[in-house]
Amino acid sequence: MAPSALRLELRDFRNYERLEVGLGPGLTVVTGPNGAGKTNLLEGLYFGLIGRSCRTTAEREVVRTGTVAARTRVHTADASGREHRLEVGFEPGEPKRMRVDGAAIEGVPDPEVRPLTSVFMPDRLALVKGSPSGRRAHLDRLAAALWPARAGTRAAYARALAQRNAAIARVRSGNASPSLLDPWDAELARHGVELMDSRRESVDALAPRFAARALELGLPEAAHIVYAPRSRAHDASELRAELSARRGSDLERGFTGHGPHRDELLVSHGGRPLRAYGSQGQQRVGLLALLLAERDVLLTLGSSPLLLLDDVTSELDADRRDRLAGLVRRGGQAVISATELEHVPGGAAGDVVHVHVEAGNASTRLRLAAA
Repeated sequence: MAPSALRLELRDFRNYERLEVGLGPGLTVVTGPNGAGKTNLLEGLYFGLIGRSCRTTAEREVVRTGTVAARTRVHTADASGREHRLEVGFEPGEPKRMRVDGAAIEGVPDPEVRPLTSVFMPDRLALVKGSPSGRRAHLDRLAAALWPARAGTRAAYARALAQRNAAIARVRSGNASPSLLDPWDAELARHGVELMDSRRESVDALAPRFAARALELGLPEAAHIVYAPRSRAHDASELRAELSARRGSDLERGFTGHGPHRDELLVSHGGRPLRAYGSQGQQRVGLLALLLAERDVLLTLGSSPLLLLDDVTSELDADRRDRLAGLVRRGGQAVISATELEHVPGGAAGDVVHVHVEAGNASTRLRLAAA
C-alpha cells in the first residue's frame, strides 16, 4: 500500500488565514464559487508534500497579503499505517524550513512518508503544448519515481554539462587547449547514456497505457507518445564519439549543442503533434491521459500517486466527465476541484469526502458537507 495524505493544515497561505481539512482515502471533491480558494487549497497540499509551488516560481505569491510567512502541514500515513507530519515554513528571502516528524530536512521528503503527487491545472497544459524542456523534466521525475536509485542521474548530467560548457568557454578565450574537453566528454557521455536509458524505459512503460487512457477519455483518433533522443548512441563510448565529432561546432557556438539535454517527448494524436494540431480540449485530455498512464505504471510497482485535479471538468462534456470519474476512482487518492458537486460524477457517493469552500473578506470559511 502506498503512503497517503490524511489531513492538510494551512496558515497564511494564499487567501487562507487558517485552514484544517481532512482528506478521504479515495476521492475528495473540493467545491465552491470561482475565486473562493479551491486552487489555492490544492496548491497548498502540493506545497506541503513537495516543498514548492505547482503554480509559480515566484513563491512569494503564496504568502497571504499582509503577512510575512506561510506555513503548511500535511499529515500522512506510510505503507505500514504509521503517521507522519510534513511541515514547510516559507518566508520570502529566507531558506525554506522543512521538517518531517519534527526533524529538519533538505530537499523533497522521502517517498516512503508521502504519496507521489501528480497535478492537473489548466496552466499545466504547457507540458503538452510548451517547450521540450518541460517534458524532459517531467519524464525524468517519473523515472526517479520508478527507480529511486536513479534519482540523481539528471542532476549529475546537468553538472557535467555545465562543466563542459565552462571548459568550452576557457578554450574559446585561449586559456586552455581543446584537450581540456576530453574528461568532460567522458563524464557527460557516461551520465547521458544513463539518462537516455531511463527515459526510454519510462516511455516504453507509459506508451501503451497512454494510448489506452486517451482512447477511454474519448480522443477520436489514436494517441501516442514517443521518446525522440537527439543522440543515436547505444553506450557511453558512442555518445563520447558523437560529442568529439561535434567539438568544432560547439567551440564555434560556445556551448554543447548535442546530447540528452536536447531530447524530446513527442505526443501525437492521429499522427500529428498534439501541441500544434490539437484543440484546447484535446490537449487537456492528452495531459489527463498522461497523468493517468503514469499512475497505472506506478500501481504495477505497488505505489500510486495522489492526483490533484483542478478545474478538470469545466471543459469536458458529460460523457468524458463520466469516463474520467471512472478512471480516477480505480485506485489511489485523488482531490478534484469543481464549482458544483454535480460536475463530478459520483461526487455525492457515500465514500467521497466533500469539502466546500466559501471566500470571506479576510479568510476562507469551510464546511464539510455530508456525503
